[in-house]
Amino acid sequence: LSQGFRGTVADFPDFDANGDAEALYNAMKGFGSDKEAILDLVTSRSNGQRQEIRSAYKSLYGKNFIRIVTEITDPEWHDTNNNGAGTDEKCLIEILASRTNQQIHDLVAAYNDAYGRDIEQDIIGDTSGHFKKMLVVLLQGTREDDGVVHEEVIEEDAQALFAAGEEQWGTDESIFIMLLGNRSVTHLQLVFDEYQKIAEKSIEDSIKSELSGDFERLMLAVVQCIRSRPMFFAKRLYKSMKGLGTADNTLIRIMISRSEIDMLDIRECFRLRYEKSLHNMIQDDTSGEYKRTLLKLCGGDDDIAGEFFPEAAQIAYKMWEISAMTKVQLRGTVHPISDFDPGSDAQDLRKAMKGFGTDEDTIIEIVAKRSNEQRQEIRHVFKSILGRMNITITTYSLFYRNLCGAGTDEHALIEILVTRSNQEIQDMCAAYKKAFKKNLEDAIRSDTSGHFCRILVSLAQGARDEGPADMGRAEEDAQALADACNAESDEMMDKFMSILCTRSFPHLRRVFQEFVRCSNKDIEQIIKKEMSGDIKNAMYAIVRSVKNQPSYLADRLYKAMKGLGTDDRALIRIMVSRSEIDLFNIRKEFKDTHDTSLHDFIQGDTSGDYRKTLLILCGGED
Repeated sequence: LSQGFRGTVADFPDFDANGDAEALYNAMKGFGSDKEAILDLVTSRSNGQRQEIRSAYKSLYGKNFIRIVTEITDPEWHDTNNNGAGTDEKCLIEILASRTNQQIHDLVAAYNDAYGRDIEQDIIGDTSGHFKKMLVVLLQGTREDDGVVHEEVIEEDAQALFAAGEEQWGTDESIFIMLLGNRSVTHLQLVFDEYQKIAEKSIEDSIKSELSGDFERLMLAVVQCIRSRPMFFAKRLYKSMKGLGTADNTLIRIMISRSEIDMLDIRECFRLRYEKSLHNMIQDDTSGEYKRTLLKLCGGDDDIAGEFFPEAAQIAYKMWEISAMTKVQLRGTVHPISDFDPGSDAQDLRKAMKGFGTDEDTIIEIVAKRSNEQRQEIRHVFKSILGRMNITITTYSLFYRNLCGAGTDEHALIEILVTRSNQEIQDMCAAYKKAFKKNLEDAIRSDTSGHFCRILVSLAQGARDEGPADMGRAEEDAQALADACNAESDEMMDKFMSILCTRSFPHLRRVFQEFVRCSNKDIEQIIKKEMSGDIKNAMYAIVRSVKNQPSYLADRLYKAMKGLGTDDRALIRIMVSRSEIDLFNIRKEFKDTHDTSLHDFIQGDTSGDYRKTLLILCGGED
């Protein structure tokens, strides 16, 4: 792991508390105050030094400088202030899951000073159930010290977690609370590795499927902090800035509380996980003096694809390893209905569509609650009754029509060809030829060119390997990709294409894991730095799908709805085509990444019958 000091704010050399107090007094007197000077000064002093300035200010001027110095820059004040009136569950979760024993003891004392009350009693009064129990356990600050490992019970602990959740109906939450609330970070990291072998899925996936609500969010946060606190904070910072508005409290709290601890590691993790550096995201998402302060606490910009610090390289390697070992259970949201009667459905649809007006509710009820195969049967019956095709059903099920129409939608082409199985691609090519009297490959060649065209044509063959990983070959492939990074651009593209477009997904997971070892870089970073435009988007989509396809598709849904206007074709295509495969998994990933449910997002972004249909397909609220 990273060595030495990993913060961005350290003790200021030649520190003079009285001199600083005087400078602050001068910056504040007269009309208005010189906020820049104040912020520059307080953010370049450590927390200990700021407390000394506070005392000096009080003795020199007989008044408190609490508004600026404390509110802007005291970590304990931020931790306690965010637990004042009312309960902000997300904030409680972040603080109690991520703090060390000593920090929790300091927080308890600071809360008592600020409010004259016991934080434990307030939490007991404001929360309930297993969520309350786990918060109280964490509040004791009695987790075993890092480095304390009970070798003899690692397997036993992993087995106990498995038996308490995956292995039985219902979940024995007390086992999760006892082990995750008390064992040391080092011990639990080893337990999670062992758990992965037993359950063939990560502890995070088990928590997502076994627990729910605030308790699920708390346990996930605890696990993420045990895996890597810097990665946990990178995710929290990202969520606090993306989307509409900025969660200022979260942003300020994290930037201040981590600036003297591990901000450099957080920056590395941020760069590893997202498409931009933390510095760039602050630059784009904040303004005024506030932006200056945050950028100063951030402490610098990161070259988008430099070498990793040890912390980030280790996390990247581990992420690919977990991805390679996990056997994901895919779950759809739409299933074939029993007692299916295509004749009766066809008659009901005919009735719903004739005469004045249309009975949309009946149409939606039938079309959205039948499997694709059942919809095709209804279509055939409908055609034989009326001698014409029910366009509602046709439009609904032939999502590959998204490939044509005015202009080429490159994002749709990439998404479809990257995420479909060989059989689905072959079926789609046959259906495309039947519908448009020409080959999909010819259409791709006439609408695209260069390396991008070659990537799409390669994917459109539907001939990707389908076997498991071959470890010997994976190491060779990883080395070949690492060598290609130093070659001419055309040669690099040829090598990336020959491996990324043809190898099986399980094999590529191992290739990308070994690539981190060969190059000390993550494959995503290389693609972002060395490629551009459609080629970058295609290669990036392959890597994202290999790592976690439901997460990639959740991201596509988010992009289809956020901002001005909705990309309706992408939204319908993904919801329809994934509803029988993995839409349940996509929903879980959506909630995890965007802190809001797919159901709520659709509710807020669409309307009318369209919304009703999408919500039926969505299949639940999370």
